[in-house]
Amino acid sequence: MDLSQELREATEKSAKLLTKAEYVIALTGAGMSVESGIPDFRGPDGLWTKYGEPPMDGYQRFLRDPKGDWERRIKKEGYARELYETLEKAKPNPGHYALAELERLGILKCLITQNVDNLDRTAGVKNIAEIHGNLFLVRCIQCGSRYPRGKISLEVLPPHCPRCNGIIKTDGVMFGEPIPADALEKCQMETEKCDCMLILGTSASVSPAAGFPREVAMKGRALIEINFSETPLTPICQVSIRGKTGRILPIIVEQVKTIR
Repeated sequence: MDLSQELREATEKSAKLLTKAEYVIALTGAGMSVESGIPDFRGPDGLWTKYGEPPMDGYQRFLRDPKGDWERRIKKEGYARELYETLEKAKPNPGHYALAELERLGILKCLITQNVDNLDRTAGVKNIAEIHGNLFLVRCIQCGSRYPRGKISLEVLPPHCPRCNGIIKTDGVMFGEPIPADALEKCQMETEKCDCMLILGTSASVSPAAGFPREVAMKGRALIEINFSETPLTPICQVSIRGKTGRILPIIVEQVKTIR
């Protein structure tokens, strides 16, 4: 593959930072999903742009009427139909597989993802913190247990947890819902150990995820950004590359292999 001198220098610098680091983690956002054909939410062709945003008190509405929420979800009203149909067909792109390869090489220690599409797991990444949940899972709001979506019967609504009999909802985090404590704790623990963070396909505008790279930078540790456009994090990154993660990340992985 022919690379511009600027891109070659940036990817080589990234590879050197990754191989030098002791604890690399990655933070991924919607940009990686878009490369697999999954629409974003607020863009010109975004799902919420077309169908309207979900209510900001969605979780509170669920708590008031979990049966009704499940009934609407099963009917796939609004943007949900297009979202789930797209998710069922989506496949990991080369960026997802590059992350799995970095993990296999022992370089990537953990992936923090804001995406809910399960593509990282499908690509083979093992150690994942899904801060916004996973739409292929359901979760008990009482004990936090998660189950594959198809393993919980929906004959009686709302479904209840086999372990504690608590109410089950989808694992995706709703507006008004706290980030699940176990996911947030894992993200914070991994960020604390991180000395080099890959920031991939995220606008770095949604909290708390947007704060993790800043915590790494405040300790003088390295940030490597790959995104379509500049973000609020760009000025504090050691490397910031404009482009698709699915094109650029595999290049970096091959350069890592060469260095090692």
